[in-house]
Amino acid sequence: MTTPPSTAETESADEPESALVTARRQLERAATHVDVDPGVVERLKHPTRVQQVSVPLEREDGTVEVFTGYRAQHDDVRGPYKGGLRYHPEVSAEECIGLSMWMTWKCAVMDLPFGGGKGGIAVDPKSLTDDETERLTRRFAEELRDVVGPTKDVPAPDMGTDAQTMAWFMDAYSMQQGETIPGVVTGKPPVIGGSYGREEAPGRSTAIAAREAIRYYDREVSETTVAVQGFGSVGANAARLLHEWGASIVAVSDVNGAVYDADGLDVEAIPSHHEEPEAVTSFATDLKDDDSVRRLSNADLLELDVDVLIPAAVGNVLTADNADAVSADIVVEGANGPTTFAADAVLEERDVPVIPDILANAGGVTVSYFEWLQDINRRQWSLERVNEELEDHMLEAWTDLRDVVDAEGLTWRDAAYVVALSRIAEAKETRGLWP
Repeated sequence: MTTPPSTAETESADEPESALVTARRQLERAATHVDVDPGVVERLKHPTRVQQVSVPLEREDGTVEVFTGYRAQHDDVRGPYKGGLRYHPEVSAEECIGLSMWMTWKCAVMDLPFGGGKGGIAVDPKSLTDDETERLTRRFAEELRDVVGPTKDVPAPDMGTDAQTMAWFMDAYSMQQGETIPGVVTGKPPVIGGSYGREEAPGRSTAIAAREAIRYYDREVSETTVAVQGFGSVGANAARLLHEWGASIVAVSDVNGAVYDADGLDVEAIPSHHEEPEAVTSFATDLKDDDSVRRLSNADLLELDVDVLIPAAVGNVLTADNADAVSADIVVEGANGPTTFAADAVLEERDVPVIPDILANAGGVTVSYFEWLQDINRRQWSLERVNEELEDHMLEAWTDLRDVVDAEGLTWRDAAYVVALSRIAEAKETRGLWP
């Protein structure tokens, strides 16, 4: 096993790093644990292609503004590219490449017949009216129509987009093709071919991963305390499911701060970000006369003495600056990339297990796969079946990683990359390199 760099060695490198830098570092580290052709590793450091497009939009006042859109397609050796479309001011080609690499690993860890893709538009979605968002999305679909499709590249919702965005994208693409093609995207409303349970899936899978980790380390879920940073779709659904299973959710947060109760919060009474934006701190204000409830900062939440910490908000929140102060016994990554490379090394030195994002929040892409199957077969599954299938897939993936952890003595993240890289390398070696 490769010895991780010391805290001192990594401290200077712990500036906020791009998804691409992190993804390449993780790939290189995984390659030290797998007997794989170096040429395959080198190939996986680069995307197959990156599509950059200009997306003009007529604003409500009649002016025209042009935004830049991207679609990065990392690798399709195991199947069509798969990954979200995000609307955010900081969307860039480099970010999309890094996130598309993570999608490749995530699909391979879950043993799904997809490769990694990611894309989006550099725009603040809050600055758009609903009509402007629709026009922007339809034009984006037009610009990408030659590189997406059910057997080529299948986008999904991401930051700043939702089921309605996917409905507009699907409709625009279908109109261009002259037939209804629901399988071009996933994360659509069920009425037009979407899958039940898709929106809740990343939070559900995060809860399942947390539950299995708790059991692996010989604890009882009913005796476990949990802190969740972020109360959006991932954080809220993970918290509510773990609460249903008996865990005590002692802290949750939104962008404005956290609410903490050592005796446990009634998370069903706290609206998620989707239900009521920034409601967590409002909830804390409403309970200001309850002496057991305290308001904390998001930074303080990360350092609470709890059994399980679930960072489920944004990336790069666990760094070399605060990793030594993390008091949780187990970290489960609900967000994408919440732990920097340097923080990972610190937590490993401290023997704090980190269940990686490419397993924990893989419920989204897994249920997207179910949706893709439903669209191909024109047959919708019940919510019960979706949740049962997700449970089965998560347990199979957990077992695959656990076996590597137990046999090789690796961290959970290294084990995940070993599983993913082994599957991708086998597929590449079997297919061969086109001359």
